[in-house]
Amino acid sequence: MTTSLAGVASSDAALRAFLHGLPGVDRVGADQRAAMLGTRSIKTTAKAQAIDLAISMVDLTTLEGADTAGKVRALCAKAVRPGGDAPSVAAVCVYPDLVAVAAEALKGSGVKVASVATAFPSGRTSLEVKVSDTRLAVAAGADEIDMVIDRGAFLSGQYMKVYEQIVAVKEACGAAHLKVILETGELSTYDNVRRASWLAMLAGADFIKTSTGKVSPAATPPVTLIMLEAVRDFREATGRQVGVKPAGGIRTSKDAIKNLVLVNETAGDDWLTPDWFRLGASSLLNDLLMQREKLATGRYAGPDYFTQD
Repeated sequence: MTTSLAGVASSDAALRAFLHGLPGVDRVGADQRAAMLGTRSIKTTAKAQAIDLAISMVDLTTLEGADTAGKVRALCAKAVRPGGDAPSVAAVCVYPDLVAVAAEALKGSGVKVASVATAFPSGRTSLEVKVSDTRLAVAAGADEIDMVIDRGAFLSGQYMKVYEQIVAVKEACGAAHLKVILETGELSTYDNVRRASWLAMLAGADFIKTSTGKVSPAATPPVTLIMLEAVRDFREATGRQVGVKPAGGIRTSKDAIKNLVLVNETAGDDWLTPDWFRLGASSLLNDLLMQREKLATGRYAGPDYFTQD
């Protein structure tokens, strides 16, 4: 970390002063820029490449109370071979108790196993439980942990509490990567999204993620834009690159391509890889596959042409 940020988390007062000293977000400007970038059109050849890139960035997700081992195995099979010669997705994301099932199904495939932990989606439990939840998921085979921050603590200004929890969960991850979910739909303001992004990165997040998918609004373009600006500025300040994962509400190929444009125009093409940008989704993959088939054959395939997620 650079000298200018070395003492940022030395005390609650220092952390608060830093976060509230970040430049404020121009809400109108952010909304307008995100809307403008969303109107960009791309040529057919570029669209085909963008669709394959988006497929390779998907964290194929099932986070329902009715999830079963059989459903997870089927999802893993689709993750590895989505259809035809389409690339594999980046990861399969499941609850901690199904990590071992996913790890066995994905062994040797190159597709990562991601798991929500830390009392997802609320994050309302003790630090001891959050750390234990994380360790159990990693021990079962998780390559990546998606943790949720305590929004109540953040919104009441307890920044050091949130920081220390992220640090502790990051340590519990060991070699696994940590994605920190901000739940931007509950943060109220764009300034809070920027502050939460920096707080998570300062605490050691490998990725910052918009949402759990359980709260609306979720991954809106302006929020994703603000988080991309944060990771860009953080790398400039510290030399460390952090990934971004919008999740929730990304359902169509058009949504996915808009996100890729946001990445390219805001953070730069260094982030246009599954190592640094992910799309958290359950239904998106089928639409990407349908659009891919349309580009290849000139005909739309119906939704039932592909296995249902």
